[in-house]
Amino acid sequence: MSTFVLVPGACHGAWCFDDLADALRARGHRAHAYTLTGVAERAHLAHAGVNLDTHIADMCAAVAALPDDELVLVGHSYGGMVITAVADRMPDRVDAAVYLDALVPRDGESCWDLVNDAERQWYLGVDDTGYGVPALPFFDDRASSHPLASLLQRITLTGDLSSLRRRDYVYALRWPGESPLRRSYERVRDDPAWTVHELDGAHNLMRDNPDDLVRILLDAAAH
Repeated sequence: MSTFVLVPGACHGAWCFDDLADALRARGHRAHAYTLTGVAERAHLAHAGVNLDTHIADMCAAVAALPDDELVLVGHSYGGMVITAVADRMPDRVDAAVYLDALVPRDGESCWDLVNDAERQWYLGVDDTGYGVPALPFFDDRASSHPLASLLQRITLTGDLSSLRRRDYVYALRWPGESPLRRSYERVRDDPAWTVHELDGAHNLMRDNPDDLVRILLDAAAH
């Protein structure tokens, strides 16, 4: 039995993993999905000070509260920033990390640094609060604005994920234009320390490729 910790991308809540988590549980595993501070059903906690460190603290506290070791961290999109930091800060608790069309930062990089110009233009279109990046029209109705500071803040890392037994990257091939995750994908594509998968789906791989993701996650968790 493995324990999966699921971290959503920008504007989304734990609910984006409902079907994936159910599928993992049906196969006898534990799956815990989380909503980050200031987002989705926790949007009432949003304020100008919510940043990447806030979200890292969210997930470090969540991991610390779990009874299991050798966790498999799973991050979608922006969630890659968060799981990278958790693995860096709590290496004794984390066995593997799976990046679902997600950002793979190095020390001192921000989400802004890693994405393309089209994605940056979205970030700059803040809502009336001045600190929230609005959900895009095609997002789930439950999505909310996302804290801008979390996308601009540089990450602080002390290591390079080498403590992990396994690192997987899942790249979505069906973006309407250039993928803003391409830089992260190219960073790991030819690295023998990574297992890289390409799927014929859009960015929401949980919706487009659920069976593929279950297979990949179970393989990543297997010793």
